Amino acid sequence: MTDLLSMHLTFATRPSALARWQTNHVADLLRRAHPGLEVRVEVIVTQGDRILDKPLPAIGGKGLFTAELEAALRAGRVDAAVHSLKDLPVEDAPGLVIGLTPPRADVRDALICPGGWTLDELPSGAVVGTSSPRRQAQLLAYRPDLVVKPIRGNVDTRIRKAREGLYDAVVLAAAGVMRLGLEEVVTQYLPLEVMLPAPGQGVLGVQCRADDDRTRSLLAAVEDPTARAAAQAERAFLAGLGGGCSIPVAAYAESVANGLRLRGLVASPDGARLLRVEAVGDEPLALGQRLAEEALTRGAADILSNQSSITSNPSST
Repeated sequence: MTDLLSMHLTFATRPSALARWQTNHVADLLRRAHPGLEVRVEVIVTQGDRILDKPLPAIGGKGLFTAELEAALRAGRVDAAVHSLKDLPVEDAPGLVIGLTPPRADVRDALICPGGWTLDELPSGAVVGTSSPRRQAQLLAYRPDLVVKPIRGNVDTRIRKAREGLYDAVVLAAAGVMRLGLEEVVTQYLPLEVMLPAPGQGVLGVQCRADDDRTRSLLAAVEDPTARAAAQAERAFLAGLGGGCSIPVAAYAESVANGLRLRGLVASPDGARLLRVEAVGDEPLALGQRLAEEALTRGAADILSNQSSITSNPSST
């Protein structure tokens, strides 16, 4: 243990305030677990940070926020990188693993409306900003009279765009808003019955090299097995459906007396078709895969097939 504590860790982080907060949060957890451990941070600007005028699915998906950090990990420039787990592809990047899943934050989505309206109170035709197909589908399933338009930028930027009147409201992950201490701008935390979260939402995933036993040993001290199990089930559900951020898929797992209760959702982008499934099991990966197979049998394959044809058609963007 003395050898471990005499060493240091270097983290890669994106430049946004939220990414820095998440990295500092994990660093603080590790310092408390390993007194004397030195943590350094290297800021890396990703393609996702540079391209802000196009929807993510149109420019390569959420992997644009991770590629440069993963390259720094493989090159040995850094030891670990902290991500919002929902932004990581469901398959581990070659040579890398999720070495740490700390305790989960709030899983809900938050509505931010400068006019003070809740989702039920928004006027017909109100413009809601989100670039998430999952949020768009569920918003339109609940309120088909709303207009959903894409929005990019960090948390502060999206809130500012709503305040400037470019949108009547925006939807953001509650965890990110809370981590930045911006709870006062939240008009409504959307109930899970209306807005099921993205797989892994509210969970941080800390990547490291698969063969880096020193770093993995340090990270293991603050691991939360409950958060990891829930995230594994949710991401296995997404993987079983084909993965990716361009399809409207949601999932949430929670502990129950006999294991995990996993809720899943697959929807068409316009919210007209919405399939909900649910199962309980004690092995996260098997549970997620089993629920995905059930969803496909019950019609998700057709929904996803139609979505694939829409996203591949340039005239539909």
